[in-house]
Amino acid sequence: MSRLPKVAVIGTGGTIASQGLDPLDVQDYASSGRPILNAEELVAGLPVLKQVAEVIPVLHSAIPSTAVGWSDWQALLARIAALQAAHLDLDGIVITHGTATLEETAYFLSLTVPSDIPIVVTGAQRPFTGLSTDGHMNLVKAVRVAGHPDSRGMGALVVLNDEIQAAREVTKTSTGRMQTFRSPDVGVLGHADADRITYWRRPMRVLPVADRFDVAGLAAPPRVDVIYSVAGGDGVAVKAFLGAGAQGIVAAAFAPGFTTPAERVALAEAMEAGCTVVLSSRAMSGRTFPAKRYQAEGFLNADNLTPQKARVLLMLALTRTLDRAAIQAIFDAC
Repeated sequence: MSRLPKVAVIGTGGTIASQGLDPLDVQDYASSGRPILNAEELVAGLPVLKQVAEVIPVLHSAIPSTAVGWSDWQALLARIAALQAAHLDLDGIVITHGTATLEETAYFLSLTVPSDIPIVVTGAQRPFTGLSTDGHMNLVKAVRVAGHPDSRGMGALVVLNDEIQAAREVTKTSTGRMQTFRSPDVGVLGHADADRITYWRRPMRVLPVADRFDVAGLAAPPRVDVIYSVAGGDGVAVKAFLGAGAQGIVAAAFAPGFTTPAERVALAEAMEAGCTVVLSSRAMSGRTFPAKRYQAEGFLNADNLTPQKARVLLMLALTRTLDRAAIQAIFDAC
């Protein structure tokens, strides 16, 4: 009889680990005053996990994902490295996470973890105690996906609502619905059904392990901010970010990648001051097209990365180079 896969579950908090006042408290549960469950409590609350894997619960943190930032990502990198060193037969890693910044954490890990071990990030739209919570099944299926041999080499994965999605491609699209995580341009990688894990495709843009960003232990990243283009935008935010020390700015521009005239002037001035500017789209789907007039002025293009993920990639790229052509090549590859 073949052994069950060995999967570590790192708890970071979020809705999946939250507790409401009662089963109907599925919306304002953060005000319940009840503590966020840690990984050991999550795993103990789902004894069925023993049927699908040898699970190692890992105490880590218990915070809402609105509080997650660079230091938390660094802590996860260190935790993942320590787990692999301590468990040489580890088949996969699951990270439970709040959904607000789940996609950014997953993309960061996909770009920085120096290993092909499956890393699956999962969360929930309803708290652990909620009636018909999605968190229980999401965790079980994330563990199954992490332990599956076909999950190796795909970068970090995101599993919710029976769907397996690539960290680069997925984004949260609804505040409260179960089907909130979508990959608008390309769709799911596969499904975690009751009887089997099925993959339909592999993601095309996964950095080889040797090319991933070595930022473990870096105390602080280059500052990168995001501006959001709106009708009449005057570029004041650009000047404020530059004054705050921004080394990079991502524009969540009008589709397919244009800003207001005033923002364009402000961004051009920022580039003259040494700031790197990347154009993404507030449409959250589709590529930003490399318009000649913007290219001539030094603007870079995020391709189809969402603004929040373009920010993650630009932070990492700026740890490696300040050359604009090299940074554009990174965006074209990642």
